[in-house]
Amino acid sequence: MKVAVSSMGSDLDAQVDPRFGRCAYFLIVNPDDMTFEAFGNESVALGGGAGIQSGQFIASKGANVVITGNVGPNASRTLNAAGVDVIVGVSGPIREAIERYKRGELSPTDQASVPGHFGMGMGRGTGRGMGMQGGYARNQGTSATPPDEELRALKEEEKTLLGRLNSILARIKDLEEK
Repeated sequence: MKVAVSSMGSDLDAQVDPRFGRCAYFLIVNPDDMTFEAFGNESVALGGGAGIQSGQFIASKGANVVITGNVGPNASRTLNAAGVDVIVGVSGPIREAIERYKRGELSPTDQASVPGHFGMGMGRGTGRGMGMQGGYARNQGTSATPPDEELRALKEEEKTLLGRLNSILARIKDLEEK
C-alpha cells in the first residue's frame, strides 16, 4: 500500500500542506514500515490544471490513498477516476497523519473540499501578477475554508517560505564563497 501526502517539506516531520495541487512536496509513504519517497511538486507554479497534473502524478506513482488539507474539484475527479481514495481536512505533522490513518481515524471522501484555483496565490508566484488576489482574497465569501483554517494555512505557508528563503540565502552564500 502507498499513501501520498501533500507536504510542506521533504520528510515525515513536515506539516501536511493544506493544498493538494499546489503543495510544495508529495511524500509517498509505505504505512507499514514508514519508508517514503519525497517529490517536489512540479505543478506548483502552473497557471491552471495543477490539480489534474498532481492527481495524475500521484496515480502514476501507484498511490492508493491521498491525505491532504484540501482538494479542488478537478483534482478530486482525477483521483477518483484513478481509484485513489482522498482524505481531506488533515493538518499537522505527516508522521501523525499516517498514524491516524493506520488507526482508522481518517475517512475518504469523493467530494472536493474547496473551489477550483483555491491554492493559487498562496505565496507562490503564478507569473500572471495575481498575488493574493488570485487566491484567498478572490474566494472570500465563497470559500469553504473558515477564517481560522485560512489563518493557520497562511502561517504554515509563511513558515515554509521563510525556510526556503533561508536555504536559498545559505546556498547563495556557499556559492559566493567558492
